Amino acid sequence: MIDIESRKAQLTTRLRDLEARLRAIGAELESHQSRDWEDLATEREEDEVLETMGLTARQEMRRIAAALDRIETGDYGVCVRCGRAIAPERLDLLPDTPFCRDCAAGGRT
Repeated sequence: MIDIESRKAQLTTRLRDLEARLRAIGAELESHQSRDWEDLATEREEDEVLETMGLTARQEMRRIAAALDRIETGDYGVCVRCGRAIAPERLDLLPDTPFCRDCAAGGRT
């Protein structure tokens, strides 16, 4: 059995953490203004890592927002592809997943 309220709180907390991370990444990216070529090259490499981290965070935020929407509509824990229940153990590991194990693996269509 899934405790929807605690899951909602967990997802909301994670969403806030990701929003804070994105703000920090943005501030770090804006702070890179070196005039020295070597420093600029190093900063550019760091920027690429930060941009990738930001992209990953935004993707997770979209998944969390979709999961929160499913909670609001009463569809949380139901596979969006096949309509079967998602195992609570899977939701414990991947609380924002929209798919049951079989559909995520491509087993059902």
